Amino acid sequence: MKLERCENGHVYNSGRYKECPYCNSERLEDVEVREEAIDIIQNDEDKTVAYWANELDVEPVVGWVVCISGYDKGKDFKLKTEKNFIGRGPEMDICISGDNSITRKNHAVITYNPKQRVFMMLPGEGTGIVYVQNEAVYSPRQLNSFDVIEIGNSKFTFVALCGENFDWKIEK
Repeated sequence: MKLERCENGHVYNSGRYKECPYCNSERLEDVEVREEAIDIIQNDEDKTVAYWANELDVEPVVGWVVCISGYDKGKDFKLKTEKNFIGRGPEMDICISGDNSITRKNHAVITYNPKQRVFMMLPGEGTGIVYVQNEAVYSPRQLNSFDVIEIGNSKFTFVALCGENFDWKIEK
C-alpha cells in the first residue's frame, strides 16, 4: 500500500485510487458509505468489532520521528506498528534520501510492540552507528518520547502516540 497526500492534505491509498477520493466528488459517495459502515460495525455491541485499519486500508500511525538537524530538517516520518526500517533507499519505511552517510538499506530499525506498548531502537545492518541520547546503540534499546536519535549526519526527535496511555487496539 502506497499512501499519498493530496494538495488539500488528505491521505489516501494511491494504489487503490488514482485521485484523492475525498476531493474527487465521484468517489466521495464511496468514502461516506464506507465511513457509515464502520460506524455501524463499531457501535454494534453484540458483534465482534472489526479492526478499523483493515476496513479503511490504512495502517494507523503509532508515533513519529522528526528531523531536527540534517538534510530533511523539519520533515516528519510516521511510524507504524512493529518494524520500521530506516535507510536511504526508497523501499525503506523511513527513507532519508539526502544524507549519504546513512546506509541505503536497514541502517537502523524502530519497532513498536503493540502487546507491551513499547518502542525500541535496534541497530541495523549498516556500518554506521546509531545513537540515542548520545549513547551508541549496539543492542535493542527502549525509546521514550523526545529522545534524540542520531543516524548518519542527521538528528531526529522521537514522539510516541501509542504507549501506556493510548493504543489503537479496540478492547471490549
